[in-house]
Formats: sequence, C-alpha cells, structure tokens
Amino acid sequence: MDLGGIINSMKKIFALLLCVLPVVADAYIERNIAVLRIMDKDAGKVQQINIPVGNELQFEKIFINVRNCKQSDPFQAEDYFAFLEISDQDKGKFYSNWMTRNEPGQNPLQHPDYDVWLVRCE
Repeated sequence: MDLGGIINSMKKIFALLLCVLPVVADAYIERNIAVLRIMDKDAGKVQQINIPVGNELQFEKIFINVRNCKQSDPFQAEDYFAFLEISDQDKGKFYSNWMTRNEPGQNPLQHPDYDVWLVRCE
C-alpha cells in the first residue's frame, strides 16, 4: 500500500471514530443553594429566597423543593440550572422540571397566583 492509501485509510478510521465516540457532556459545578425570586401576583410583591438543595420551603401557599442546583462550566457563558418541585395544598405537585436562569421562559412555572424565577446557585 502506498502512502496515499495509508493516509486515506487513516482518514476513514478517524471519521468513523468521530461518529462512534460519545459526545463529551458539558461540565457543571454542583452548588448547595438555589436563590429564587418569587412574585405573589395578587399582592404584587416580589421576594428573593434561598433554599438549600434537598430542602423544602413553604412560601405562603406553595411548597418549593430544590432537588439540584448547578452552574455552567466557568469557561462557558455563565448560566444556572435548578431542578424544582413546586406544590400546593389544593393541586398537589404542579411543577417538576429544570429551570434555567438565562432562559426563564423555556420551562416556566404555570400558576395563577405565583411566578418563580431562578436567580443563581450558590
């Protein structure tokens, strides 16, 4: 086999490896506290609260449980992600999803009385 044939074979093997190897996931920094901003729509008041990961906090009529909170890789654009479970006494659990700071409309909380936004993870 000549040098050109070897190079072509190596290119094919390299291309195959790129297709087969798993994509490396983004790295995240696990944080211990979720900082949330909550608006009571009826009263028109906004409050910022800190909830430790793994804990549940009652805010007026809703209960917020933070399952996870993490920050994007420091070498990428800064963003924060939190997995929240939100419930009330009447409806039970009505939100169970990831919330992101940079795109709050991507997984919004749907509740007639409250809006909740992720501010950051500490």
